[in-house]
Amino acid sequence: MAHTTPGQGTGAERIRENTRGQGAPPTRRGLLSVTAAAGLGLLTGCGEQNTDWAKPARSPTPSEGRETSAAGSDNRASPSPRPTKRRPELPRGGRDLSRYRLVGYCGLPGAAALGRLGTGDLNQRVKEIEKTARDYAADREPLPVLELLATVTNSSAGSDGTYRTRVPEDTIRRFHTAARRHDAMLLLNIQPGRAAALDEVKALRKWLVEPDVGIALDPEWDMGPGETPGDTYGHTSGQELTDVARYLSGIVEEHDLPEKPLVFHQVAVSVVRDQSALRQQPGVVMIKSADGIGSPGMKRDTWRQLVKDQPEGLRTGFKLFYEEDAEVSRLMTPKEVLALRPRPDYVMFE
Repeated sequence: MAHTTPGQGTGAERIRENTRGQGAPPTRRGLLSVTAAAGLGLLTGCGEQNTDWAKPARSPTPSEGRETSAAGSDNRASPSPRPTKRRPELPRGGRDLSRYRLVGYCGLPGAAALGRLGTGDLNQRVKEIEKTARDYAADREPLPVLELLATVTNSSAGSDGTYRTRVPEDTIRRFHTAARRHDAMLLLNIQPGRAAALDEVKALRKWLVEPDVGIALDPEWDMGPGETPGDTYGHTSGQELTDVARYLSGIVEEHDLPEKPLVFHQVAVSVVRDQSALRQQPGVVMIKSADGIGSPGMKRDTWRQLVKDQPEGLRTGFKLFYEEDAEVSRLMTPKEVLALRPRPDYVMFE
């Protein structure tokens, strides 16, 4: 596994270190200077379309039947019943995420090093996700996921000192349109830098009111005051995650939405502090996704560390790296991933 010291990483180079949650976080650089390497033009370009991303609402057809009196002497039509408003559902039906195994790709347009979702034809990528999802469905129905990096950590502070860039709305719209076209879920991934994670979530509210859009947080890039991305692991807390979940829960209640996923990727035990402060919120499914590159044995060790003594009700996810895992050893098979306990609710590929 490659190691670097601060300053060695360049452009959108992706350098990962598998960790078992032992000791202080190592220094490293990765997932940085994305906007400089890929160029903001790539974020706004990449074939974005001005397609309207909102599907027209489907309303039941009112009854056209007519009723007569019991005596048959009154042939006047009774008033037609008002159409019943259909409650919003998940992309493939229902309102409960537990019926599905979520399987997805992550990425950013124009930055191939950050995941397969950012390369090639988007519709083709979604078709690949669909096929892959069937291999991991097991006892559930497959639900493809597009995890788009919507807030990206930078190596420079920027004019506002936040070390982060928000991707243009046209990019989000294009991915949401693709997700709708294929009955998939869109997850908006946030790498906050020095910005507050909750503020970044709130900035995406116009998308979060949709029933097929959720949030993924990358707390290893959640930097505190004086911390610089790439020099150390960032971190979050159980309270911060609960605050985000509570905000999402309010949106779910206000708009009568189906369950909404809140994923947080965790590469080390230290990345989420005070996990006992996590509190489940109505309508929000919290998923801890085990991150980190390594051989199958190393990844299983990391998994055991991360799921040990986790709060009741917290669900799990597992991250695989097509290239980096293969460079270290090999990619785990669907059978090996599904043998993990608890069985992951979300399997994500980068």
